[in-house]
Amino acid sequence: MSETRTTADFYFDPLCPWAWMTSRWMLEVEKVRPVDVRWKVMSLAVLNEDRLDELPAEYRELMAKAWGPVRVVIAAQQLHGDEVVGKLYTALGTRFHNKGEGPTREAIVAALADVGLPAELADHADKDTYDAELRASHKEGIDKVGQDVGTPVIAVPGADGDEVAFFGPVVTPTPRGEAAARLWDGTLLVASTPGFFEIKRTRTASPSFE
Repeated sequence: MSETRTTADFYFDPLCPWAWMTSRWMLEVEKVRPVDVRWKVMSLAVLNEDRLDELPAEYRELMAKAWGPVRVVIAAQQLHGDEVVGKLYTALGTRFHNKGEGPTREAIVAALADVGLPAELADHADKDTYDAELRASHKEGIDKVGQDVGTPVIAVPGADGDEVAFFGPVVTPTPRGEAAARLWDGTLLVASTPGFFEIKRTRTASPSFE
């Protein structure tokens, strides 16, 4: 019998290093569980735009930079289809995080070239052409989990037909193989428990980009 596969919607902001770690775990999950990831954008800039005055100056500067990369991704999706989103995210994340290039225009242009997309898409970093679509995708993801979380958000069909959605998991380094499978199984178990909301502890390590 063919294996029934599950689609997991993964909402990300390419600027976030922790979402990047979780996304690499999801690629491992695809190898060890019957799961297919569908990549969608959310935006830290949108999430924080109404409370910028409450944020430290350094984080406000980061939020100003956060618009560019996610705008480029949503423009690529709108102009070239859903299938380019995951590939472009991998190219951007590899350059931003693993290679330490940061969210510069040069890194964005290079990432576009890595996946065969036109360099002019980088111009959308400074355009609001697809902000309505960006905000709609962000709202879709955040409405599943509430306003007091960030990126990533993962949503999957539950065993009873109801959707199971959650923020995270926040993890480093990226679990591989059976460790990735165990984390997936456990995350689904707790997230699907009625009335369950949160497990958390202080982060004692920075993202480990391998």
